[in-house]
Amino acid sequence: MSCIKSINGEIKIPGDKSISHRAAIISAIAEGNVIINNFLFSDDCINTIEILKKLGVDIKKIGDNLVVQGCGIENFREPDDVLYVGNSGTTLRLMCGVLSATNFLSVLTGDKSINSRPMSRIIEPLSCMGANITGRDKNKKAPVIISGNNGLKGMVFKTDISSAQVKSCLVLAGLYADSITEIIQPAISRDHTERMLEYFGANIKYDGRHTIIYPGHRLEGKNLFIPGDLSSAAYFVVASLILKDSAVIIKNIGMNPTRSRFIEVLKDMGANIEIKNPRMLNNEQVADIESRTSNLEGINIDSNIIPNIIDEIPVLCAAAAFAHGSTIISGAGELRFKESDRIKSVSAQFKNAGVNILEKEDGFIIKGNSGLRIKGGSFECYGDHRIAMSLAVLGLRSEEHFFIDNFECVDTSFPSFKYELKKALGDKY
Repeated sequence: MSCIKSINGEIKIPGDKSISHRAAIISAIAEGNVIINNFLFSDDCINTIEILKKLGVDIKKIGDNLVVQGCGIENFREPDDVLYVGNSGTTLRLMCGVLSATNFLSVLTGDKSINSRPMSRIIEPLSCMGANITGRDKNKKAPVIISGNNGLKGMVFKTDISSAQVKSCLVLAGLYADSITEIIQPAISRDHTERMLEYFGANIKYDGRHTIIYPGHRLEGKNLFIPGDLSSAAYFVVASLILKDSAVIIKNIGMNPTRSRFIEVLKDMGANIEIKNPRMLNNEQVADIESRTSNLEGINIDSNIIPNIIDEIPVLCAAAAFAHGSTIISGAGELRFKESDRIKSVSAQFKNAGVNILEKEDGFIIKGNSGLRIKGGSFECYGDHRIAMSLAVLGLRSEEHFFIDNFECVDTSFPSFKYELKKALGDKY
């Protein structure tokens, strides 16, 4: 692509990936028919759907909706094949929590990336609850084998890291324990699971760091609207900030307080962003976002807010590349255990594009330059959808041919990304 002058118009963002996964799973373990509007039919979420089907759940796509006939976990059946999660760590970790409470054998596996990611962080606590669960490499990695246990024990867990996936795994298992399950984290993490369980009637208390789930309460299926994914909107917001004469409107975006800190970080950098029409839908905050060309300043981002912006850090690095002064990101070591080692991936590819970026063990130091000229060439996204889309945003500031290999991996979270980008760029693409 050649240098682009502006990006404008209204952008349609697909349903939130994190919430879509949870909507399918929680609807399945609830009782009653659930219609899920604006579900994200991406590769990752489709893998979640296929796994639920193999477990005997009546679940189908009707038009733009996903319709789930919730049957309760007691009516799940033993799958006759391995359960394949593809590239979805959310699917693997959340389903491990659910399946630990069944009384049959399940085997979960994924692609090469998933099978190299750390799983001891869920296998160990689930084992403490009484789950019959083992994993490859001395219980450190997938594939994961679960024999099930109808007698899970409620426990108190103090975790060393703040992870919504780990927390959600334990909360879902805790629904079927013999007493309360309590999770205490060092920092606030996403609370989509807690909010949705509360919406479906669970007895749950949470404040971001501290979650308590009381077992034995019936989950009643209710219809859902999935708000637009803020992590997907982030690419267009950042593009509008770094390109001249740009302005975009993105409607119906999830603004969950445990996710929206990314917008506040951009505002701290001087971004011209307005949040309009805030409202509540299905226990989640939703609003419209308007953003436009801005003069950005580098800032320091410390570990306290990292769990709330973890998915947006790669594209935040693109914004920092064009900011005045240095941006320092610390406490983000969890990025090394995503679809790729995102600290290494961003550092290597952004440096190849001409960005002054230094890799730290737990983050980055980026010396920004508003007049930075991005180099062209061929770039590797390592099969990581967030690296691919962040590179695409960076490449909009290049005057040379900018090619991203294996770009189709964006289909795991944002299948319409290329279409929306071309539409917003118009005849300038």
